[in-house]
Amino acid sequence: MTAVRQSTPEGRYGRSADERADRKIKIAGAVLGVLFLGMIGWFGYDYVTGQKISAEVIKFDTVSDTEVKVHLEVRKDADATGTCTLRSMAESGAEVGRRDVRIDEKATARLDEIYTVRTTARATSTELTGCTVDSGSTG
Repeated sequence: MTAVRQSTPEGRYGRSADERADRKIKIAGAVLGVLFLGMIGWFGYDYVTGQKISAEVIKFDTVSDTEVKVHLEVRKDADATGTCTLRSMAESGAEVGRRDVRIDEKATARLDEIYTVRTTARATSTELTGCTVDSGSTG
């Protein structure tokens, strides 16, 4: 009994269509991978260099059922202006207070301030949700 050959002898007729397709897929995958890594690098660089205002809640003190004192440290470009948003939550996780804090242009790159957040119920935690830079701000 003889075996029936399903394919052509290797090397006799050049590359098969499958091998050419595999090579094209590998090249396309490599190009897309390099483009993806470049895009991630660009977004990372833009994020790091684009931050003109950053802030951190140092501590907060729940003074009463209707008030929280928040110690906020802000680092910024000297000419940057914007807004930072503080949010207070009750033990249940419900938001009970919110305040937008205006960051004005000052000659200093670091601000250390205490702000009051009015609440509708007793707050058990307060967080900084983020800071935005005014579009007219340079830096």
